[in-house]
Amino acid sequence: MPSLLGPFVRRRYRATVLVLWLVSAGFICTGSEHTATATLPAAFSDLLPHFLVEPEDEYIVKNKPVTLTCRSTPATQIYFKCNGEWVHQDDHLIERTVDPATALPVMQVTIDITRQQVEKIFGLDEYWCQCVAWSTTGTQKSQKAYIRIAYLRKNFEEEPQGKEVALDQEVLLRCHPPEGVPQAEVEWQRNEDVIDPASDPNFFITADYNLVIKKARLADTGNYTCVAKNIVARRKSTSATVLVYVNGGWSTWTTWSSCSAVCGRGWQKRSRSCTNPTPLNGGTSCEGQNVQKSACVATCPVDGGWSEWSKWSACGADCSMWRSRECTQPSPGTGGKDCQGLDLQSLNCTSEQCPQTVSGAEDVALYVGMVAVALCLTLLLIVVVLVYRRKKEGLDADVADSSILTTGFQPMGIKPSKPGVWAPRPRRPPPHSRISLLIPPEAIPRGKIYEIYLTVQRKEDLRLPLAGCQTLLSPVVSCGPPGVVLSRPVILSVDHCSDACLDNWAIRLKKQNYEGAWEDVLLMGEELVTEPYYCQLEAETCRLFSEQLGTFALVGESLHMGAAKRLRLVLFSDAYCSTLEYNIRVYCMDDTQDVFKEVMQMEQQLGGRLIDEPHVLLFKDSYHNLRLSIHDMPQAHWRSKLLAGYQEIPFYHIWNGSQRYLHCTFTLERLSLSTCELTCQLCVWQVEGEGQSFSLDFNIAKDTRALDSEFLLMDSNTTALAGPSAFQIPYLIRQKICSSLDAPCPNGADWRMLAQRLKLERHMSFFASKASPTSVILDLWEAQHFHSGNINQLATVMADIGKQEAMIFLVSDGEC
Repeated sequence: MPSLLGPFVRRRYRATVLVLWLVSAGFICTGSEHTATATLPAAFSDLLPHFLVEPEDEYIVKNKPVTLTCRSTPATQIYFKCNGEWVHQDDHLIERTVDPATALPVMQVTIDITRQQVEKIFGLDEYWCQCVAWSTTGTQKSQKAYIRIAYLRKNFEEEPQGKEVALDQEVLLRCHPPEGVPQAEVEWQRNEDVIDPASDPNFFITADYNLVIKKARLADTGNYTCVAKNIVARRKSTSATVLVYVNGGWSTWTTWSSCSAVCGRGWQKRSRSCTNPTPLNGGTSCEGQNVQKSACVATCPVDGGWSEWSKWSACGADCSMWRSRECTQPSPGTGGKDCQGLDLQSLNCTSEQCPQTVSGAEDVALYVGMVAVALCLTLLLIVVVLVYRRKKEGLDADVADSSILTTGFQPMGIKPSKPGVWAPRPRRPPPHSRISLLIPPEAIPRGKIYEIYLTVQRKEDLRLPLAGCQTLLSPVVSCGPPGVVLSRPVILSVDHCSDACLDNWAIRLKKQNYEGAWEDVLLMGEELVTEPYYCQLEAETCRLFSEQLGTFALVGESLHMGAAKRLRLVLFSDAYCSTLEYNIRVYCMDDTQDVFKEVMQMEQQLGGRLIDEPHVLLFKDSYHNLRLSIHDMPQAHWRSKLLAGYQEIPFYHIWNGSQRYLHCTFTLERLSLSTCELTCQLCVWQVEGEGQSFSLDFNIAKDTRALDSEFLLMDSNTTALAGPSAFQIPYLIRQKICSSLDAPCPNGADWRMLAQRLKLERHMSFFASKASPTSVILDLWEAQHFHSGNINQLATVMADIGKQEAMIFLVSDGEC
């Protein structure tokens, strides 16, 4: 009988008076509110109840409650127990009927379970409910029904990667769907069409959701997407492009061609083409020669040649003499040509005007004329050479004079601008400032004068369009004027708040165009040396090499839930407290210097004081809010006036960066005005993630601890540097170092070794693309060591390289 009273005795806070009536056929528990039992006929009083319907596992989708149902016969009472606690009778909806077949009473009970009820037991394994049915004979328990909050994370734990595969090669595309309850089902799509392995056996989906293409076909080229879905949502992975390529193959050789020589040695050739098969989709071309040559010898035709003339014959009766020759040297053969011309020649031998005499006089006249022409041409040539040399000597003199006029011309023509914007020798910025603009020597073209400015924009003034998992990782920085023509890249240093792991992020550099729209100009990690922008991402700073000025910002898109932003937590309180109430303000902001300085300035105006040094917290892209709570206060002196045990800052308020800074206030109350000491623990954590705990111990009346003055002396002005005089490396020394290291050295003691010694070797390809790699390396070194650079460090590096000719310590101030 005590088991029957259990559900009522546990609810001690209820003001229900129960009276137990014992009768022969059963019992009745009645209360002041309503009757929760029934009596059984005597004929069925010895039957144990059995369940017709038992509660089933359910999932809570969004904020919709779920209903659990339990039906039993014969039963006098049915109550639900959830996580070991009886559900109050007022939460039960009871319905009684009679089974027409057995005449047994049937009792059905339903309850609703809300999301808030499930979330309240955070820390236990799982939320469960079961129902207990009573009869006069005994009790029965139903199976446990587990109620879980359904969800589906946004980011895939592993997404498919694009591949280039050969024809008939096996392809494996991996996919690990997002975490979810219930576990997500996975399907694969190719070019937005669902892949059905039943209709195409060339596809196979493994038990762990990977897609296998057994033999890649040309038709399998396309974009493959892994789709995960459950009762809450449907998620798509990024598309992976599979490119099926065909490597080329040689055709058979053609027959040899005829010999190239008509006579003697020549060559003949044969060819083949890379068409069996033809390369497709980037497949490799055939290796080897497509043409082969072979030496050959052709039988030569012999053209006939004349022999020497014979001697003149004696003068004949016809007053003539003759001579002859024959076509025998050589004789024509193998299709050769016969000799051309007369084989017999005759002359008159009686006349005084014989041909031999006339021929001799004509030859003398011809020779005299040729000599005269040669002399004239020689004299003319001498005159032309003399004139040309004289003109050339005059031209060289002009060029030399022009060179002298331009020697030593300084190309820097920059004048100081408004105070705080640029000055020839600018003031060093305060500690921890990570925003600067370095303009190397010769970056400004000759004859140009610019007023260079560098400012940090407010987020609300220039709101960037962010989508999906994107978040702003840096201040919005403007440098200009935008139309400045630069001869060399400047270096813009901007702080950022990412975890600096490119495996977790897709970080893009955005630039605002003249129309005010934002454009992607660079994807971090995929920079090309031919582009006008190049970035180096350091732990807290991004160095941007830019050939253009303008408005820039870094925007990151998390690739998975491991991506994290650095948040800076800063604690303030009222400088003076005269009442029992005492407020502690906790600011949560991006770990960038501009926001921190703005909060410091605002609190100075409000009269607040910094009660602890800033702390850094990694905030992950897990869609969970940030919770803050205060614990371990001395209860005898202090109490919290908050109704809830913690405060939360929504995830998207932090991730999207819709506000420059967020804060929550903890209002405490001291029980006596004489209480001045406060000790407590501030806990900050991301739901279902790691957190931090900070110990606070201070006097609310006065703070005797010495805070670092850098927090109170922050200067909001950033600094731009320009010209040789603004660099730590004197201009003459820079020129000597560049001339010493730019030329390649066989033993490697050149600019490449300098980059290695300065730990900048990962940018070798970028340096090599510049006319003076050494100069760009020095620019980057200057930007990195803007605040604490020591020229002795550079001198030591030069000594290690073995380049003593830089003479860093021997250059006088006058030379620099």
